[in-house]
Amino acid sequence: MRLGLRGRLLGYLATLHLVLLGFSVALLIGTPILFVMVEAGLVASFVVGLRLVRRGLEPLGYTQRFHELLQDQDYAARLQHGASAELNGLVDTFNAMLHKLHAERLRIGEQQGFLDRLLEATPSAVVVFDFDGRISLMNASAHGMLELAGQGGRTLAELGVAHPLAAQLDAVPSGEARMLTDAGGRRLRAQRGQFFDRGFRRDFLLVEELTAELEESERATYEKLIRVLAHEVNNTVAATGSVFDSLLFYSAQLRDEDRSDFTTAVDAVKRRNASLGEFIERFTRVVKMPAPELRPVSLAALVDDIAWLYREPCRARGIELDWSGRTDVGEWPLDRQLMEQALVNVLKNAMEAVGSAGLIRLELAREPDGARLSVIDSGNGLAGVEVHRLFEPFFTTKKSGQGIGLLLVREVLLRHGLRYRLAPTGSGETRFDIWFTRN
Repeated sequence: MRLGLRGRLLGYLATLHLVLLGFSVALLIGTPILFVMVEAGLVASFVVGLRLVRRGLEPLGYTQRFHELLQDQDYAARLQHGASAELNGLVDTFNAMLHKLHAERLRIGEQQGFLDRLLEATPSAVVVFDFDGRISLMNASAHGMLELAGQGGRTLAELGVAHPLAAQLDAVPSGEARMLTDAGGRRLRAQRGQFFDRGFRRDFLLVEELTAELEESERATYEKLIRVLAHEVNNTVAATGSVFDSLLFYSAQLRDEDRSDFTTAVDAVKRRNASLGEFIERFTRVVKMPAPELRPVSLAALVDDIAWLYREPCRARGIELDWSGRTDVGEWPLDRQLMEQALVNVLKNAMEAVGSAGLIRLELAREPDGARLSVIDSGNGLAGVEVHRLFEPFFTTKKSGQGIGLLLVREVLLRHGLRYRLAPTGSGETRFDIWFTRN
């Protein structure tokens, strides 16, 4: 076993004095008085040597105690002064270091506490990764907005299958921001940044939902556009309608053989003129939609009425309308007329997607925080379609579509504060879900 510094110094001191003692015995044994004096001097020297060794090694004890305090991270403790001025200088140095470490810890703790509260309060989703790219920290917004609760310790690549949005987040380059869209039509802005922890780089993601802002901006834009178009078209339709009526009035002055062709042509153009007016009127209904007047409405009874309304049209097309998934979920504050109009559009879209000889299922089920209404059709009409574009104004997947139906549906649901999602199921079906949540 190797001796420490204290043991080696004591060993050296003892060996030296034993050698001197041996020399004194050999040389001074014949002179007792001198021998005794030399022996007394050696004893005194050994005692003084022991005291000097103890005093010389005393700073090592303080250093060991300082090391233990650092190991225990007990920065609030202080070392006591000794009898030596030189030693007290060392103690003051150690205590000053402990004071600075304690103050730094308090400052970092306060900053960390502020950061934790800020992360929990911010509406933006924050996801922090460890050195290996695994999720190490998420705030409450990340749990809700990105649906990543319970996914700590995993990489975004591992979550790609169960969470399609995770794959988009994983593809965001460091130092850049991208616009993303999930299956529910939400539009998000994701930005990846970096910071250094203990000398190593770590990544983080900051995700903000811009759906409401973008939808409000789009709504203001297309409302202004529709109002301008409606004003110009309605003025033209009214004027041309009056001209056509005048032409028909003077048709009696034509020869009999010309009158029939003339009136037929004018009637055709007049009908087309009226159709143009009806076309622009359908757009203005979205803009002029009144604010919902909320009253308690039985959701099951509402869907009952719509199912009975479309049972015969579906049967005529060879479409099976299945309303067996009915659950009474009670009454909800709704504007019945607006909600009926929205659900009628959803069901009509499902019928057009199926075409004939297909299936439409209506499901009304309880959810932990409310209820869910689903319209599922076998038409698979959204195959190859970018889902996030479905609710864009004037976007349609139909050859003769105008992009109004889903636009109206979106406006009704947004004005009721309802969450919705339209997306293919991946098994040849299309599903429209509407969630009703108690506030």
